[in-house]
Amino acid sequence: MRLLERLRKEWFMVGIVVAIAGAKLEPSVGVNGGPLKPEITVSYIAVATIFFNSGLSLKTEELTSALVHLKLHLFIQIFTLAFFPAAIWLFLQLLSITSINEWLLKGMETKGCLPHPVSFPILLMKCTGGSQAAAIFNSAFGSFLGIIITPLLLLLFLGSSSSVPFTSIFSQLFMTVVVPLIIGQIVRRYIKDWLERKKPPFGAISSSVLLMIIYTTFCDTFSNPHFDLDKFSLVLILFIIVSIQLSFMLLTFIFSTRNNSGFTPADTVAIIFCSTHKSLTLGIPMLKIVFAGHEHLSLISVPLLIYHPAQILLGSVLVPTIKSWMVSRQKGVKLTRPTV
Repeated sequence: MRLLERLRKEWFMVGIVVAIAGAKLEPSVGVNGGPLKPEITVSYIAVATIFFNSGLSLKTEELTSALVHLKLHLFIQIFTLAFFPAAIWLFLQLLSITSINEWLLKGMETKGCLPHPVSFPILLMKCTGGSQAAAIFNSAFGSFLGIIITPLLLLLFLGSSSSVPFTSIFSQLFMTVVVPLIIGQIVRRYIKDWLERKKPPFGAISSSVLLMIIYTTFCDTFSNPHFDLDKFSLVLILFIIVSIQLSFMLLTFIFSTRNNSGFTPADTVAIIFCSTHKSLTLGIPMLKIVFAGHEHLSLISVPLLIYHPAQILLGSVLVPTIKSWMVSRQKGVKLTRPTV
């Protein structure tokens, strides 16, 4: 199961490269008004499909068992949706005086405003022995929060950068995100046994639809004769993204392992991954809605498209180290317990 999930992640990263290359070669296919009609198929049908799929796959019945760890959940959600975007905003005030492309910087802020993903943190918990209950709860709860909080954060930090009125954004979010998600959850209640037995490929379906959204986004960009991506800015953004993620992972580790933190080693592992990862599944469709028709939408999307494979790569590389640390800490706890 882990091998299949890993192969899907690798296939998806290759798919992103292929989608962008395809958009570069033939942008006329996926532009607004083109053969794919992305103004309908992507803006409404594709986004609704992703969140109906999420509604079917979210195991919200498992959330109640994790509710008792309130301190843990508060830490993860506050770090993800408050500290992370605020820290990125402060950092970008310094970067704004540099020559880095301003739309890539705005993309950094939009990336910071997103909740964490649903599937990958849970997979990492399975690989490391971290708290799966915490990962499941915060992934599901964070997705629901993100639907409401992320647009508000974008309004707070980016102001008028969006070309669409926020009343229109929330109405479209409601129709293409909230409604399909609720319908998916309702349908799940009636076919839950079948879903558990057959295990449909929810991840592959969402990934395929996401690739279509990415393709059409870059088709719009490459069809613009004024498009110019500064290679130096792109390399700097790549370096900054990796540095930010490593710094935040270290920061969450330090905070959660203090003597008076009250967190177990399994909780710490959940905090490290859940607090620092960002959701491409929610992010790309939401950017497509919030920045609909914006000529720089693809540039705004670039930091998230970089952050996604970076978090997968860093997470995979750190699994053995974190797993051995957690095992040693758990042994240490057992050895220090008084014998009766």
